[in-house]
Amino acid sequence: MCGIAGFIDFNVSEHRAGEILRKQLGRILHRGPDAQGLWFKNGIGLGHNRLSIIDLSEEANQPMIDAETGNVIVFNGEIYNYQEIRAELALKGVRFKTQSDTEVILKSYALKGHACVEDFVGMWAMAIWDPSKQELFCSRDRFGIKPFYYSRSGPGFYFGSEYKVFFDLDFFQRSINLDQVSRGLQLGWMEYRDQTYYSRLHSLPAAHNLVLRNGQIEVSQYWDLAAHADTGLSLEDSADRFRELFFDSIRLHMRSDVEIGGCLSGGIDSSAIASAIGTAYSTKEFKTFTVYYDGEGEVDERPWAKHVLNKFSNLQPTFYKPQESELVDAFERCLYHADVPIAGSSPVSQFFVMRAASERNIKVLLDGQGSDEFLGGYMHSFYRLIGGSFAKFRFAQGLSEWRHHMIDQNFGSSKGRDILLKSILAGFSSENKLYRLEYDRYYPRLLSGVRSDVYLKKLFGYSRLQEFLYHLTFTTSLPSLLLYEDRNSMAFSIESRVPFLDHRLVEFAFSLPDRHLIQGGQTKRLLRHAMRGVIPEEIFNRKDKKGFVTPGEVKWLRGPLKYLLDQPFFKDFPWDVAKIEPVIKDFKNGSNRHATLVWRLLVLNYWLRKSL
Repeated sequence: MCGIAGFIDFNVSEHRAGEILRKQLGRILHRGPDAQGLWFKNGIGLGHNRLSIIDLSEEANQPMIDAETGNVIVFNGEIYNYQEIRAELALKGVRFKTQSDTEVILKSYALKGHACVEDFVGMWAMAIWDPSKQELFCSRDRFGIKPFYYSRSGPGFYFGSEYKVFFDLDFFQRSINLDQVSRGLQLGWMEYRDQTYYSRLHSLPAAHNLVLRNGQIEVSQYWDLAAHADTGLSLEDSADRFRELFFDSIRLHMRSDVEIGGCLSGGIDSSAIASAIGTAYSTKEFKTFTVYYDGEGEVDERPWAKHVLNKFSNLQPTFYKPQESELVDAFERCLYHADVPIAGSSPVSQFFVMRAASERNIKVLLDGQGSDEFLGGYMHSFYRLIGGSFAKFRFAQGLSEWRHHMIDQNFGSSKGRDILLKSILAGFSSENKLYRLEYDRYYPRLLSGVRSDVYLKKLFGYSRLQEFLYHLTFTTSLPSLLLYEDRNSMAFSIESRVPFLDHRLVEFAFSLPDRHLIQGGQTKRLLRHAMRGVIPEEIFNRKDKKGFVTPGEVKWLRGPLKYLLDQPFFKDFPWDVAKIEPVIKDFKNGSNRHATLVWRLLVLNYWLRKSL
């Protein structure tokens, strides 16, 4: 894991290139404190901050040059199946000088060109200068786990791992992208397609390559999920296959030349990872990290986590309760590293997890991101499941699922009617229309004259549930969570790995019928049955959905972060003050009805004051 930066700008001298790259890399030193490298030739500059994980020798430092082709790479991430690819290349006569996955990328590129990324299992953001083609080839992994930003607003093309990389560039203007601000406020999306919070800064979308040749940019998608017909596999056979793939993903993600630890929240995702390691690596000490809150009405995950810890003696826990005295500093640092106005307080809890791991000298951490999105872990997945049955005129089936959901979650009649109405709406409305309705729920309360584009492509051959899960994974939920994951981990020079986002697992899950994912009120049915006998039975039977639940939007804003409430609203910004002030006043008077919205407004206001 590392930080990358670079440019193609033929107006830059060699001396100036060094200055630019050092400033860029200086902004993101936290991403890679172990080594720094610069390369510049004829207007092309590449820079790299290294966090040494695989092959700790100096020979594996970057930028790395292929002596045979002259190709030069800067790369952030890990190619987990690099050993298998290396072995295949060796059979073809390819020779290697290092034991690094970086060199494997270079050699794969020399043989296969742009198509090499299709062979990779991993996470990456990379740039390769190819002198023979006079082109810069850039690529981002299938799910966007690792960030890649670029700008053409100056005389050349500049790229890097974080927004901060661009702040010292003379030409870069921090003009705010109001469309993205509005999406962040109303939907909580931190990125949308290629858009960021700055108008002149773009994000390379997940599963896309970018080629810069003769001053022209070409962006193309190299991978996507395809709709599959029902495989016909039983739940048991599907669970067996998923377990096989999951344990192989764990095996690949455990490859490291430094110590690996893991997050443990007590939910099924992190419990599955920890339990798989407890099973497959029973003699290997594995440190886990849990943040908890034990105040009135707050969530304490320790009892659930202890079910896992009691089953596997090789798991060594660290529990940490954030103190109020720490919250201001943690919030400020989390906001600084995020680069964006964080849409909720959960990222601050994640920040504490990463800090606890860093204090125990962990350089690689496994986390459970992604499972909820493609395996049906969120409660609002039931709307699409039930609605999908209604849309196919399977009313008895839909009502049966509705009743199971009501019973399992102990919902009353009022909540039940609400879910039934939302399910009917979900069954007969497109995914795009549903998110448009959600976006418009607050409009025009927040920003005057701003109504952003929200477009979710129509998917053919997918069930209503599958379409919903697809967009959770690629558009609505996961991209923001991965941004937080990357920034919070890298703030402490930690490489965060997410074993559920092995594309083989995701492809398999999308080849299965809805009933293998959710049925009878049970979410993540495939994962539960795949890990039955591995995870504790208490975790298998757990029905609530918590995640990193924090008291931030209510308790913190009325306590240590109260100063956010006292900030005057940023001038020269299209606030609809007449609509916003009553919401803030309502919150100050003790109502929590719009606490999430209040958090987003206050954090955006504070971010604007800090960023402009």
